[in-house]
Amino acid sequence: MTNTTKIATLAGDGEFTAYRATPAGTPKAAIVVIQEIFGVNAGIRRKCDTLAEAGYLAIAPDLFWRLEPGIELDPDIKPEFDRALELMGQFDQDKGIADIEASIRAVRSELGDDAKVGVVGYCLGGRLAFMTAARTDVDASVGYYGVGIDGLLGEKHAIAHPVLLHVPEEDHFVDKAAQAAMHAGLDDHPKVTIYDYAGEDHGFATEFGERRSDASAKLADERTAKFFAQNLG
Repeated sequence: MTNTTKIATLAGDGEFTAYRATPAGTPKAAIVVIQEIFGVNAGIRRKCDTLAEAGYLAIAPDLFWRLEPGIELDPDIKPEFDRALELMGQFDQDKGIADIEASIRAVRSELGDDAKVGVVGYCLGGRLAFMTAARTDVDASVGYYGVGIDGLLGEKHAIAHPVLLHVPEEDHFVDKAAQAAMHAGLDDHPKVTIYDYAGEDHGFATEFGERRSDASAKLADERTAKFFAQNLG
């Protein structure tokens, strides 16, 4: 079952909408799906639906609500891609993390204080998933092609729960030097696992559109499913 829900900000200065996909039975855990720069579009909603089919309560908060509520963009249409880059430049990432934390608290409150909650993010969401791992009590975090993680390595000491990162080796937003820095900074971290994908570019695991690379997307998603099964119980 799918619908939308409202979540109040932690600061009490407003509320935002989240897409919600509920499993048929009792949820075994909850997962917050963190959007790309394209908003909570059809691809992100499909990610939630797939997680619900696997038994999780999945929600995708509208993190761009302060800029333009309900934004949905198609990365294969250039004007929409350009608009997404504009929104990325205007987005307050610290407030985004606060909204993700509010989402985590909301689903944990619904399922019970002992319920486990994970996050999975893509692109901008992959970066935010890493930040969420360092700044909140989330139980498990997955980031697909996160941007700028090499600049966040100073926060790695705060990561207390498992993190999985999917890194395409030909990511035109994350160059080889950045990838090398990620490995140098995180390979020995006891909570972090990094998988590299040779020949793949940014967005390879998108549900729809030209960026998808099916075999690698399926492999990454299988690894994510196993990771959540192990860490969310």
